[in-house]
Amino acid sequence: MIEDIKKTLWATADKLRANMDAAEYKHIVLGLIFVKYISDTFQTRRAELMRKFADSQDDYYLDDADPDLINAELEDRDYYKEVNVFWVPEAARWESLRAQAKQADIGKRIDDALSLIETENPKLKGILDKRYARVQLPDGKLGELVDLVSQIGFGESADTAKNHARDLLGQVYEYFLGQFASAEGKRGGDDHTPRSVDWLLVSVLAPVQGKVYDPCCGVGSTLVLSNIYSSSHNGKKGDLSIYGQDANPTTWRLAAMNLSIHGIDFNLGKEPADTFTHNQHPNLQADFILAGPPFNISNWWHGSLEGDPRWVYGTPPQGNANYAWLQHMLYHLKPTGRAGIVLANGSMSSSQNSEGDIRRAMVDADKVEVMIALPGQLFFNTQIPACLWFLVKEKHTRQGEVLFIDARKLGSMISRVQCEFTDEVIELIANTVAAWRGDSTTGEDYADIAGFCRSVTLAEIAEHGHVLTPGRYVGAEAVEDDDEAFADKMQKLTEKLGEQMAKGAELDQLIRQKLGGLGYDF
Repeated sequence: MIEDIKKTLWATADKLRANMDAAEYKHIVLGLIFVKYISDTFQTRRAELMRKFADSQDDYYLDDADPDLINAELEDRDYYKEVNVFWVPEAARWESLRAQAKQADIGKRIDDALSLIETENPKLKGILDKRYARVQLPDGKLGELVDLVSQIGFGESADTAKNHARDLLGQVYEYFLGQFASAEGKRGGDDHTPRSVDWLLVSVLAPVQGKVYDPCCGVGSTLVLSNIYSSSHNGKKGDLSIYGQDANPTTWRLAAMNLSIHGIDFNLGKEPADTFTHNQHPNLQADFILAGPPFNISNWWHGSLEGDPRWVYGTPPQGNANYAWLQHMLYHLKPTGRAGIVLANGSMSSSQNSEGDIRRAMVDADKVEVMIALPGQLFFNTQIPACLWFLVKEKHTRQGEVLFIDARKLGSMISRVQCEFTDEVIELIANTVAAWRGDSTTGEDYADIAGFCRSVTLAEIAEHGHVLTPGRYVGAEAVEDDDEAFADKMQKLTEKLGEQMAKGAELDQLIRQKLGGLGYDF
C-alpha cells in the first residue's frame, strides 16, 4: 500500500515538473512536503487539545465551554511548544494554501507563509527556502503540485494516526530524495549514498544510545536511519543525540527538514559550513560517527589547516581529502566510540603523497577495525568502486586484528545500471561483524569463510605493505569439486567453442546471400 502511494506521488510530481531540472525541482517539492508536515502536526495537536478541553477527566479540561475561550486557548503557542510542535500562523496553514492553490500568485503566497513560519519558530530560521514566487513552472503547475502534496499525511488526530502520518511523510520524503538523486544522475552536485549502503553502515555501527555525528550529513539520511535503528532495537525517544554538518546551504536545509519530519531533535550547527575549516562541533566527542563524503575531494585544503590537531597520524595530502575525513572522525570519537565511512577504493591501497604513511600509522595504532569491499554500480552518480572503513578510538576486543569482508559479489541488480544490498545481505554482514566483536545476539561464534571474511593480524597486514583491500586477505571462494579432470573440461570447452564458430560462419554466409539478393556486392 505505502509503496503504491510513494510511486504514484512520485510519478505525478515528476510529470508536473515539465522541463524543470530535477536538481532545482526537488527543493520545490520537498519544501512543500515539509510545510505540509508542519501543518499536519500542528492540526493534529490542535485536535488533541480540543478533546482534552472537553474531557472532564483531563488536566486540560475547560469548565467554561465558551467557544471564544476555547478558540483563544487553541491559539496559545505554549500548548504546541510543550510537545515540540511548530507553531503555524493561520495564514500559513496548509488548508489556507490549498484554498488558494489556483491563484496566479500562489508562489508568493507560499513564500509569505514560509516567512511567517520562520518568524514564529526561530529554530527554522534560514532553513525554509523561499523560492516559490520565482519558480519557472508552467501556469497552474505549482497549484497542481500543492493539490498533490495535499494527499500526503491524512492529518488524523489519534496518536496512532499521528504516528502513521509522520511515518508516511517521512517515507515519502526519503523516497523522493532517492528518486531525485537518481533523476539527477551524474549531474548531481553531491554524492548521494544509496539507502542500502547507509543502512549497512548503520547496521554495522549499531547505534542505540549515545551521540551520533555525521560530519558531511548531506540530506541527513544516515542520521535518520540511525534513529530508526535505535527505535527498532529497543531504543527510546531521546536515547540518541543527533549532530551533523554540511557545507551546501540547500542540502543543509533539506537535512533539517528531513530530521524534523521524522520527529528527530538535532544540532546541525548554527549554519552550513565547511567541516575542515569551520568545524561546527569542535568539542564534540561522539559515540558513533558515520559519513559518506564525496569521493576524492581535491580542493579541500586551506592554509589554516597546517598543524591542525586532528592530523594525529600525519598531514593529509592537499590534493585528496580521504585521509582528512578519516582523521577528523577519529579525533571526534569518544574512547569507546566507533566510526564508519564510505570512501573510494583507492583509499585502501594508495601510497601517494603521504597516504600510505598515514594508513600505516593508523593500522599500527590499531585504529582500523573492519574493512568492507562493496560491489560496483551501487551509486547514482559515480562508477568509482567504493569501500567501507570502520574505525575505533580504542579496541576492547580483537586487539591487533582487522576483520576483512569482501561483499563485491553480494549486490542485487534492481535495474540495468543499478544494484543494491538486500536486507538479508545487510543482516549477514552486520551479524558477521557482531560475532567477530563478540557482540552477537544470535549466539553464533565467528569463523573465517573463504572468499567472504577473514580476521587478519596486524603483522600480516604489515607484510602486505599495509594495504587494506579485503580481496587480498579473504582468499578465493570455496567451490564444489565435481571430480572432472582439467583436461576433460578443456576438451569440452574447446569442442563447444568450435561448434559456436562453425555456426557463426554459417550465419555469416546466410547474411551475405540475403544482402546479395538485394543488390549488394561483396
